[in-house]
Amino acid sequence: MTADLSPVIAATTQWLTRSFPASGGALASALCEVQARQAVTVAAWLRYPTAMDAALVGLAGPGGSARLDGVTGAGADPDGAAAWRTWVDEVVTSWAACLLADPDMASRAVTALAGGTHTTGAPAEFRRLLAPDESDQKAAALLRHPDLLAPVAELHRSRLLDRLPPDHTLTA
Repeated sequence: MTADLSPVIAATTQWLTRSFPASGGALASALCEVQARQAVTVAAWLRYPTAMDAALVGLAGPGGSARLDGVTGAGADPDGAAAWRTWVDEVVTSWAACLLADPDMASRAVTALAGGTHTTGAPAEFRRLLAPDESDQKAAALLRHPDLLAPVAELHRSRLLDRLPPDHTLTA
């Protein structure tokens, strides 16, 4: 059995970047993709926290993008050649959308990964997700727009909040 989430991460990242494309040229596309991949990686690691969880999704498959396509109005792939769409995970996509739209939630999510099985070994780097600079923000203007992401983010936001440590910020 494999514990590799790379097919889910790659397909879900591709779905996000096609649904909320970069504004600009090749560099903007690359910056947008990195931000999406970091958010998707955090979301996938939270959704599938153990090697067994990851192996099971590898066997059963994540479910595909059909509902997400309907929510965003993307519709089906016209030529049916996009087999990668079967590897899109709806929950991971929704959670990634939450993280991209809400920096505080992204920070809590990365904190929740500490000590998990996915973060053993080399430390993971999520700077473009947690602290995007001006270039990152311009490139991913659509990808990080809370109003545009809301229909996708709301699908499974409550399940993500259940996985995150409590927010201890004081409100006045």
